[in-house]
Amino acid sequence: MPLKIGLVGCGAIGTEIAKAIDRGDIDADLVAVCDHNPATAVALIDSLKKKPIKAKLDELVALSDFVVEAASQRAVPAIARVALKNGKSLMIMSVGALADAEFYREVKKLARDHGSRVYIPSGAISGLDGLKSASIGKIRKVTLTTTKNPEGLEGAPYILEKKIDLKALTAPTVVFEGAAAEAVKAFPANVNVAATLCLAAREGDVRVKIIADPHIHVNQHEIVAEGDFGKISTRVENVPSPQNPRTSYLAALSAIATLRSAVEPIKIGT
Repeated sequence: MPLKIGLVGCGAIGTEIAKAIDRGDIDADLVAVCDHNPATAVALIDSLKKKPIKAKLDELVALSDFVVEAASQRAVPAIARVALKNGKSLMIMSVGALADAEFYREVKKLARDHGSRVYIPSGAISGLDGLKSASIGKIRKVTLTTTKNPEGLEGAPYILEKKIDLKALTAPTVVFEGAAAEAVKAFPANVNVAATLCLAAREGDVRVKIIADPHIHVNQHEIVAEGDFGKISTRVENVPSPQNPRTSYLAALSAIATLRSAVEPIKIGT
């Protein structure tokens, strides 16, 4: 029997996930969708061959086996608490919410107490399987350098707070450098990958540098990890989502791959 999926968040990533299910790329049925903007949810439903219902969160969770969060960091706590308390599997795309250590512990306890599973896709980066393996030993340091076109950083809290004029940039410019936990709060729609790295690296120190480059039209993520295992270096150049330049298209594909893995009998990779 196909997995019943409820989707919370009908933006760029949510739309890609819904369409993948609708095409049959995943052995699952999209039974319900939810969005803070009802018109966005209706538009997504209208674009699909198999029509899910537009539901409120409690109803969506009741109808689903597996809840997908593709909304925002602010929405994650409410979604996670309802889904996990009802024993539903949950995929979190806005991983930055888990940078809050207390909330992360709460999610872990809820999942354990109610027999649920929480899935966190790799997102817009590569090499996460190697980092997970390396974390069984000791990881000393992880550095993430993210480079984006200034358009993809517009509206970020840090940019607004520091009054950085992104349109005035004529050369690659470092706009942020600091700890991953700080980066996630400063750029909640841009560097969820930093939170994912923190979770994978466990106790490893994760540092983030964000560069605005007006000459590029891809989202670049470079990762260097060092520890007892040796050294891992990865570099990804992602095409921005056609619907949202703040998001890499690979992030949506990662979510689809995670859902597919959840329903397939054979798992590949760490």
